[in-house]
Formats: sequence, C-alpha cells, structure tokens
Amino acid sequence: MKLTVTEQAAKLYIEEVPLKKGEHLRLYVRVGGVGSGGFSVGVMKDVPNERSYKQIIDGVTFFVNEDDFWYFDGMTIDFNPDTGFLHVDHPEFTNTDHPNRKK
Repeated sequence: MKLTVTEQAAKLYIEEVPLKKGEHLRLYVRVGGVGSGGFSVGVMKDVPNERSYKQIIDGVTFFVNEDDFWYFDGMTIDFNPDTGFLHVDHPEFTNTDHPNRKK
C-alpha cells in the first residue's frame, strides 16, 4: 500500500478540519448517493488500527484502513493553493470517481 498526501494537501486538511498534532484523520472510500454512484475521498477523525496504512505529516497521522486499500493504493492527493482545489490522481484508474483499472 502506497498513498501520497502532499504537504500542501495535509496543510489544507489540518486547517479546515481542524487537526492538532497527535490527532488522526482517516481517509476512506466515500460512495455517492442516488444519481451519482461515484466514488470520492471521504475524511473523518478516527483512530488507526495496527493494519492501517499511516503517513504522518506535521504531527498528524493520515491513515487508510485495510478495506479501502484497493482505492487508495498508488493514489496521490495534492492541493493547489492557486486554484483552491484538491487534486486526486491514481495512475491505475481512468478516473477516480468511477474507477476502472487501465489495461
């Protein structure tokens, strides 16, 4: 499992959630509602378990639980302060809201 949360994205989450050093933010697969049916990155304060993938940035632990590895493995989450948008990239998916693995 390899997930990259960039420093810029981490700072956005830390400010917006907000998060303090020693706290944890779980990243999970969020499934859209009726009519959308797509996937996106959900976030919530939670506590990782021993099998969670963890990345610590500025004292905050960003983590993914094992059930969501299929979606996050290989993903990069970045933030562009000029546009004000998060950018999610996954080289194995044609797009992240309806992930079909590339052949």
